[in-house]
Order: sequence, then structure tokens, then C-alpha cells
Amino acid sequence: MQAYYTISQLTQEFGITTRTLRFYEQEGLVKPMRRGRQRLFRPGDRTRLKLILRGKRLGFSLAEIRDIITMYDKAPGEIGQLAHLMKRISSRRAELLEKRRDIDLTLAELDAVEEGCLERMKEIGADPRELIGEKEGTPS
Repeated sequence: MQAYYTISQLTQEFGITTRTLRFYEQEGLVKPMRRGRQRLFRPGDRTRLKLILRGKRLGFSLAEIRDIITMYDKAPGEIGQLAHLMKRISSRRAELLEKRRDIDLTLAELDAVEEGCLERMKEIGADPRELIGEKEGTPS
């Protein structure tokens, strides 16, 4: 493991911009050392960055990510951090499942309305494929 990482190394490794990394520094989520104007990130900063980006992918806010990360440094330490993370995961999963249910309901309603439109078009003698820009069942 390297002793230090430069801003360029971390931005390349994680596919983020220097602006993003500086923002996380400004927010106190990572705390690089300074050598003149150069920022040197410790392995712990790299790990924190990895956790931040994972948290963002999972849909957690920066405040939630900060809570999870900083719990490690406080009592009860890692156990508390893991328990807190499990609660956040459960909450996030519930939010996503609710959104999935909403999307499924909306899709079902769209299917029903579309079916009603197709039936009515057939009743009045219109070819739905011509009206919506399809020929022989191929989208335009």
C-alpha cells in the first residue's frame, strides 16, 4: 500500500474530477496533508473517498455519509458504525421499494390507457400503427 496518494492518482483511480475531491476536502470528509501546494492523501483518505463514492451510488446524502464515516472514530466505534449503516441501508431499501411500487403502478396504468386507445382505434376503423408512426409492428 502506498504511503500517500496525489490528487491526480485518486481522481484517475475513482474517475472523479479534482473539483469533486476538493469539495469533499472542503466538507471535511477527507483531510490531505500539504507539501507546499501539493495535497497528499493518506490511505485512510483513499478509503474514505471509496466509502463516500459508494454511499453516493447507493443514494445516501453527504450528511448521511458523513454520519456513517465519522461514527467509526467515536464510541462505540466500528460496531456502532455498522449498526448505523444497517439502519440507513434498511431505510434506503424501503425508499427504493416504494419508488419501484410507484413506477410499477404507473406502468400498469399506462398499459391500461394504451390498451383502451388501441381498442377504441380498432372500433372506429383506424390502424393504430399508422397513426403512431409504426409500420408492420416496427417502431419508427
